Amino acid sequence: MGKIRTGIIGCGKGAHLHAQALKSVPQSEFVGVYSRSPETAKAFAEQYGVKAYASIAEMAAAGGIEAVVICTPHPAHAEGAVQACEAGMHVLVEKPLAASLRDCDAIIEAAERHGVTLGTVSQRRFYPSALRVKQAIDGGKIGTPILGTVTMLGWRDEEYYKSDPWRGSWEGEGGGVLVNQAPHQLDLLQWYMGPVEEVFGFWANLNHPYIEVEDTAVAVLRFRNGGLGNIVVSNSQNPALYGKVHVHGSNGASIGVQTDSGAMFIAGMSGITEPPINDLWTIKGEEHLLKKWQEEDSAFFAGIDATTYFHGKQIEDFLQAILDGTKPLVDGEEGRKTVEIFTAIYRSNRDRRPVNLPLEPEGGGDLDGRRK
Repeated sequence: MGKIRTGIIGCGKGAHLHAQALKSVPQSEFVGVYSRSPETAKAFAEQYGVKAYASIAEMAAAGGIEAVVICTPHPAHAEGAVQACEAGMHVLVEKPLAASLRDCDAIIEAAERHGVTLGTVSQRRFYPSALRVKQAIDGGKIGTPILGTVTMLGWRDEEYYKSDPWRGSWEGEGGGVLVNQAPHQLDLLQWYMGPVEEVFGFWANLNHPYIEVEDTAVAVLRFRNGGLGNIVVSNSQNPALYGKVHVHGSNGASIGVQTDSGAMFIAGMSGITEPPINDLWTIKGEEHLLKKWQEEDSAFFAGIDATTYFHGKQIEDFLQAILDGTKPLVDGEEGRKTVEIFTAIYRSNRDRRPVNLPLEPEGGGDLDGRRK
């Protein structure tokens, strides 16, 4: 099997998950890292036995690095990703692809112009329970998906927002629960239901007076296939409850995945402590499989390090796509769709009206309605 020389741009908390994955997947030879802080990069590199580089260009030129993972704060994704593309490196960007559509388009254009592979991290697509939902929909087992719902009720406390200086501000984080926590579930929703055509939404900060960004958002959606949907996401439930994506079909069948349960923030990083499972399955003749799958997934979960395993599965998919000259499961265009959904919610709240998709970047300075 061929190996690709890999690296990381940005050495914050989340980068450790990717470093462990890059050292473990068979297609990766983890070579080095870059951070704006030379001291941070040096310490990170020493921890993983790789080299710290002085610039993104040097990663490609001196290090021969062929692919990088972008692990910087969301508003800085475009800067690092575009520079990496210009240096000829393939780029996997942590979710969301960017905090704005303008930055998404800059990243996508740079990847196309320089002929490199672009991917967006959305490792929950690789959960066995999430894949079962997609396979059932694609196999026609629920007819046409006519109703899709996202419910994500989590918790972030003041300590979390103080853990990094960029958290909780529009400039540093780019948004709140919609930008940082909900993208996984928003991605699954559009993957299952298809393109979103119209959004009406609201957001608010209801329980975190010490931050600028939203901690709660709701929206109703209309999909291109005529189906409807709703989104309820919040970081204000203590203790955290769950994240769920459910899909209901035209033949009456209902299926779903509980992507998160219980504590979703452990030791300074997002994580899961309970197995992701199918929590809803009423396809005729398959109802009995629900308990069986839950038992299998629980046993599987107990045997892996869930904080890094699914990052590794996505990195494997991304690197194999490079080797095969194909598209990764979650490419740049797929990543943009999630940004488009949360951007539509911000704009709808600002304008107090439904917003039609697709969306183009705006030229104003209010961050698509995020700054009131």
